[in-house]
Amino acid sequence: MPISKLPQVFPRAEFLRRLAAVKDEMAKRDVEALVVTDNAHITYLTGSTARSFDTRGLVVSAREEQPTFILRWMDVPAAFQETFLDRDKVIGYPEELMGNPSKNGYDAVIDFLLEAGLADGRVGLEMGTLTVHSAEKFRARLQQAQIEDFSDIITSIRSVKNDLEIAVMKEAAAIADAGILHAAKVISPGMREADAIAEIVGALARGANGKPGTWITTPFLGASSRIGSPHVTWSEDVFGQGSQINLEIAGVRHGYTAPICRTFSIGKPSDRLLRIHEAQLAGLEVGLNSVRAGAVIGDVAHAIHRATERLGFKKRSRPGYGIGIDWMERTLSLQEGNLSVLKPNMTFHLHLGTWVEEDFGYSISESIRVTESGVEVLTKVPRELFVLG
Repeated sequence: MPISKLPQVFPRAEFLRRLAAVKDEMAKRDVEALVVTDNAHITYLTGSTARSFDTRGLVVSAREEQPTFILRWMDVPAAFQETFLDRDKVIGYPEELMGNPSKNGYDAVIDFLLEAGLADGRVGLEMGTLTVHSAEKFRARLQQAQIEDFSDIITSIRSVKNDLEIAVMKEAAAIADAGILHAAKVISPGMREADAIAEIVGALARGANGKPGTWITTPFLGASSRIGSPHVTWSEDVFGQGSQINLEIAGVRHGYTAPICRTFSIGKPSDRLLRIHEAQLAGLEVGLNSVRAGAVIGDVAHAIHRATERLGFKKRSRPGYGIGIDWMERTLSLQEGNLSVLKPNMTFHLHLGTWVEEDFGYSISESIRVTESGVEVLTKVPRELFVLG
């Protein structure tokens, strides 16, 4: 019996609209075929969110309405269920390409290009997600083609969301809020960090407003002596009275990801923690007041940095970046010197985390949407230093 489609979050017409935008960029570069290898871009163009850690590629042809999805044979059923693609547009490559030192799934993608007559002109290729070995494989086997680097072009296309995408981002943001509020409820002295994470992950999976989380991104939890670094996971340690916890999590709906950071103190926070909270909160508020369509990204970043410095804390990292599918959108970096202009329905993680010394740091952030007149904050948790116990 054929596998039935899962209920589609986005209609078929939405994916065809996205593909049309990609084909417009292909036409500008005289590209006949495009090989998409970035997982977030594959999600954007097909709806596929299944996690396959094997090589796979999506071939967009200027001649065809639908792209062709080439992936490991065992992942084909998920593609049938999740994507809008017709069955003949999903091709599974054989197991013999697994663990093979000389061949992999990209050989199946190259075979398809050659057999379909798509390898004689300009071929777009997302080079940024390929290993050197895989990139060389394409060049060696497609000798008649002119390889055009297409890295980050689709990222730029999807940086401006439509109303359907914003609705899903709001669902993800509500899930992130639920995770933070649950953390504030359950974290207590004597609790293991691992047990706190188990509770938080459960909240992220259960979701909010009847909408479950559809994926769990790695939650970051730094406590006590480990609060001087942002990208650490939980340990076997136990929270004690006076512990500080920096938490960064995200809600996920159908690939769309809304992150949030908050800091917690078990018992009375130190004066230093209170001061850095006030400084970073001030920077966050300045950022929110500076964001609007037409603003220069670098100017927003400059205003944030000056606000925190006036209160005695220099933030050395950028204060934000674009978000969407699979957390980060690489082409949108909220940092000084960036002359790009904000557009309505761009979405950002406005991140006022700062790491001052090896054993001291603080984190607060919001997921936001740029509007014509300002900003919409998607995450809604109180903007406070959570004092527990």
